[in-house]
Amino acid sequence: MPSHAHVSRSGGLRREIAALAARMMAEDGISDFGFAKRKAAKQLGATDADSLPNNSEIEAELRAWQALYQDDEQAERLLEMRTAAVDVMHMLDTFRPYLTGGALDGTAGRYSELEIEIFPDSTKDVEIFFLNQDFPYEHREPRRPAPHAPEAILSFDWDEVPVKISVYPSAAERTPRRGQDRARLAQVEALLAGSSMTDKPDQHA
Repeated sequence: MPSHAHVSRSGGLRREIAALAARMMAEDGISDFGFAKRKAAKQLGATDADSLPNNSEIEAELRAWQALYQDDEQAERLLEMRTAAVDVMHMLDTFRPYLTGGALDGTAGRYSELEIEIFPDSTKDVEIFFLNQDFPYEHREPRRPAPHAPEAILSFDWDEVPVKISVYPSAAERTPRRGQDRARLAQVEALLAGSSMTDKPDQHA
């Protein structure tokens, strides 16, 4: 059984890792909780898996950090990103877009990407759509063999907001990832209008 002193040290290190990971996400534009956590743990010399905070702990630290250091800026950026989300989701409405990530949960900051997931019948349909619109985008390879990896990632800028479109097969729409909230266009418009979301973000419109 671990000693009280070990538990206390582990808990303190866990909070340090969460705080450093949150600062990295806020200042360096890291959007992946897992990557930020591992980078912070390495920097602090943590080797005990029990010392690693969960995503909720890091998110709490991130919100606290933003409230302290980026309050006005963060609120303005969040409004800008949600406005862009509505425009992009209207454009991609055929492909059943969902908003996810920091623009949805309110943790998006200075360097955050706007994260949108779509579920077309074919990835090729999406690329043909962009080509027909003469819309410039970059094709990025998804990280594999990560679980639930998208088939493709398309990125572009929309009114100075970096946008990442994760393209999933249409069948994946009905199997949302655990711990991953997402919202349809009507819910994002409600957020933008200052309304509270009465439905769970993962419900289908």
